[in-house]
Amino acid sequence: MLELFISAFITFFVVIDPPGCAPIYASLTTGASASQRRSMAIRAVVIATLILLTFALFGEDLLRALGISLDSFRIAGGIMLFLIALEMVFEKRTQRREDRAQRIIDTPEVEDVSVFPMAMPMIAGPGSIASVMLTMARSEGMSETLIVLAAMGSVLLLMLGSLLLADPLMRVLGQKIEAVITRLLGVLLAALAAQFVIDGLKASFGL
Repeated sequence: MLELFISAFITFFVVIDPPGCAPIYASLTTGASASQRRSMAIRAVVIATLILLTFALFGEDLLRALGISLDSFRIAGGIMLFLIALEMVFEKRTQRREDRAQRIIDTPEVEDVSVFPMAMPMIAGPGSIASVMLTMARSEGMSETLIVLAAMGSVLLLMLGSLLLADPLMRVLGQKIEAVITRLLGVLLAALAAQFVIDGLKASFGL
């Protein structure tokens, strides 16, 4: 059970990336009051939690309704997570997030960033939705399902904490340390993504 929690926690932490979202949120909310930043952070995490919970509980039924096998989704999801991992290692993902944040900052009429881009796609993006569904698919029984949900909840609580403490967190970490952490997490995610693809291929071809 502890192994499952650690595996799920690492997967969600790497994909959702609380430390990576903190500087983006800090830049998006420049000029906002402390209460506004706090309310937007809470709202963003709550909305993202509802989105991820919906896919965690009903994602497999949605795939079945679309005629997509779980093994096919494992392979496709693994490939997508591997591409995200490559972007993390080569700093492409951070650059894309910063570009998106700059576009929001350059648009004065956009004030509330809790729904877009924070809740979706930064927290509950395609990668996190795929990882939640893939991890849930590997769990068997109610106890393992609850462990996976607990791991997801723990990461989302860390995300809330990182958004609420975005400014002091950035002063402590700095850009260089954040870049190192991002690259290390990218390597871990690449290994996890490869495992998803291997599991999907084994099940598909009966290996």
